[in-house]
Amino acid sequence: MFQVSKVIIITGGSRGIGKAAALAAAAAGYDVAVSYRQDRRAADGVAEQIRTLGRRALAVKADSADEADVIRLFAEAERELGAIDALVNNAGIVGRSGRVEDMSADEVSHVLAVNVVGCFTAAREAIRRMSTRHGGRGGAIVNISSAAARLGSPGEFVHYAASKGAIDTFTLGLAREVADEGIRVNAVRPGMIDTEIHASSGTPERVARIIPTVPMKRIGTAEEVAQAILWLLSDSASYVTGSILDITGGR
Repeated sequence: MFQVSKVIIITGGSRGIGKAAALAAAAAGYDVAVSYRQDRRAADGVAEQIRTLGRRALAVKADSADEADVIRLFAEAERELGAIDALVNNAGIVGRSGRVEDMSADEVSHVLAVNVVGCFTAAREAIRRMSTRHGGRGGAIVNISSAAARLGSPGEFVHYAASKGAIDTFTLGLAREVADEGIRVNAVRPGMIDTEIHASSGTPERVARIIPTVPMKRIGTAEEVAQAILWLLSDSASYVTGSILDITGGR
């Protein structure tokens, strides 16, 4: 019997956890749309890798802090790939490292705009398409939180930690809101993961400093996080919603 392909949107899918999730989703049979903010070459490279796995792919330039961009991302993905079945809310920024007393309101607002408002907007667009209340066929959303939401990141990234605490609460509330509309909503909360985000935040030495505090004495990989995301999206997690899965090596 002919089976309709599933379609997934992954925000911030050009590198790191987003890229790993995009490739894992393609390997699992999804057609994939990834968004990117700046690095078109990297996003196109991810799309090409997806195509080599036999799946359709689309790379869309979209700033998660821009509502119009997010709306356009979903419209293009739906037009090119078909009905949306899943969303990974991955796009996010850490912001500048520093103490709260040294942060401007603009710096904090920008982190919240990308990490929180962008996540809300993408989830809204997904729900409008996936909810059985709106004639959709259901689906799944996975939000990317951070262990910083539990740890607070004092002296470094309190603004980032606060944004991820908001994502945890958003996940719990949204999961209950749409649970009877065919949509499951969960989150993963990675700890120290081997991606470029540490260097981009201006603290490349942070990894070496934190490893001794991790019970497993190593950092995780983006692929390990991706596998957790794909499990939460899969039918194997069909009775899982409103859950937050720590991927932290025990920290």
